[in-house]
Amino acid sequence: MSKVDFIIPDWPSPVNVKAIQTTRLGGYSVAPYGSLNLGLHVQDDGLAVAKNRQLLSDYLPSEPVWLNQVHGVEVIDATKSMCVQDADASFSKNKNVVCVTMTADCLPVLLCNQQGTAVASIHAGWRSLCDGVIEATIKMMGVEPEELMAWLGPAIGPDAFEVGSEVREAFIAQDAQADQAFKAYGDKWLGDLCGIAKQRLNKQGLNKIYGGGECTYSDPSRYFSFRRDGLTGRMATMIWFE
Repeated sequence: MSKVDFIIPDWPSPVNVKAIQTTRLGGYSVAPYGSLNLGLHVQDDGLAVAKNRQLLSDYLPSEPVWLNQVHGVEVIDATKSMCVQDADASFSKNKNVVCVTMTADCLPVLLCNQQGTAVASIHAGWRSLCDGVIEATIKMMGVEPEELMAWLGPAIGPDAFEVGSEVREAFIAQDAQADQAFKAYGDKWLGDLCGIAKQRLNKQGLNKIYGGGECTYSDPSRYFSFRRDGLTGRMATMIWFE
């Protein structure tokens, strides 16, 4: 087992707000989940996943509030979470409650307010992004969007996210501006998840946006990618405040 490999988000969050983005490196899982797979739902050995999750405890104030992600728009208060709930985002206004999302191509989005008293973690796959999971999270947080900042984690990039016309049309039906985030690719389209997320955040009045640009699909040495590998692990994007 190699050393656990983390990314610390580079954004001007308040000093008491902490966030960690894991990669695929530094855990106990073996191929095709090598090695820091944190997902229990991908047919990996449960003991290996438990050991991988235990590795996080040295860096976190509490056990992350894991979700059963269903590509929807349900948002939960992580402070009041019961067991593993079906949801694709969580928020907290209490200290040392770790909000987490798991991804392997979908876009993880972190939010925090300038006062360092509210945080959220969002699983923005194309379906949940299209249907409004970002907007739902901001609403549930009860914080003025102008007071929030966002960090976009590693996701499948705009040169790799190939989709059919139905995906493009679904986004455009929600917001005509989404047309700018797609470019023709034969009889398909290449979509920009980060670009769409920025559009949605801007439309809510949130303009302080950081991160983005890290493509999971094109970096197999560091990131899991479901689109690239099929059977693979999951990374975690976590946030809390002290």
